[in-house]
Amino acid sequence: MPVDLNNLQATRYEVVNPGENGIAVVTLNRPESRNAQNKRMTYELEACFSAASRSSQVKVIVLQADGPHFSSGHDMRDDESHREFDLVFPVGGFGREGQEGQMAWEEEVYFNMCWRWRNLPKPVIAAAQGKTIAGGLMLLWVADIIIAADDAMFTDPVVGMGVNGVEYFAHPWELGPRKAKEMLFTGGWFTAQEAAATGMVNRVVPAASLREETMKMAAIVAQRPSFALKLAKESVNQTLEAQGQWNSLRTAFVHQHLAHANNRIKFGIPVDPGSSRKS
Repeated sequence: MPVDLNNLQATRYEVVNPGENGIAVVTLNRPESRNAQNKRMTYELEACFSAASRSSQVKVIVLQADGPHFSSGHDMRDDESHREFDLVFPVGGFGREGQEGQMAWEEEVYFNMCWRWRNLPKPVIAAAQGKTIAGGLMLLWVADIIIAADDAMFTDPVVGMGVNGVEYFAHPWELGPRKAKEMLFTGGWFTAQEAAATGMVNRVVPAASLREETMKMAAIVAQRPSFALKLAKESVNQTLEAQGQWNSLRTAFVHQHLAHANNRIKFGIPVDPGSSRKS
């Protein structure tokens, strides 16, 4: 069934100063689970982003999160059926055995969604506080500008689970190749300041003023002509594509499912259960 913007459960959507310079604010609203991304949150985000993109009352989109942390990643306890939602992409085979079913589902809700959001026709500014883990990084990385609180920390520890990284494998593009390998190989945390040094984060601000500073940035961007903003965003994104970003992301996604298939053979489940395993 379609998502009702008037009855959101995992997110919130509002438009600040609707009109020529309006700002849509999309909020992750599962603080009790540290904003873990379940199916409902994913489809609600899609509905919010689509509404903002189509609205003549919105020029800029802000993505933020309630609670002390931006996102703890995928919700591994999510048991809601995909049949509760209208699928967005022409992907099938969700119920098939082996790796085929899992790959189909993750192509729909993770890989394709992130690529779609990365290419929204309006600027997206994200605000991150506290911890952002694994799948939470994917939500941040679709943004055009990232403002981080000075208490923000980032990690992708899933190599320890026998997988190469999260589904939207933008690590080399966000962190550079060596810092990407450091995060993946060690599963260690990057501070906001370290993330800013790599270019992943645009600005680091005091945690108490994160939302204020994010809205200031959004207001500045909203003063610019909408068509020029759209073309500037496309120009930068297409430069990355010319450098091979799409092929890189797609290949890494396939590698992830090779890893899941290997884990199924070895352990009977998609991930290595010994997350502290050394080899």
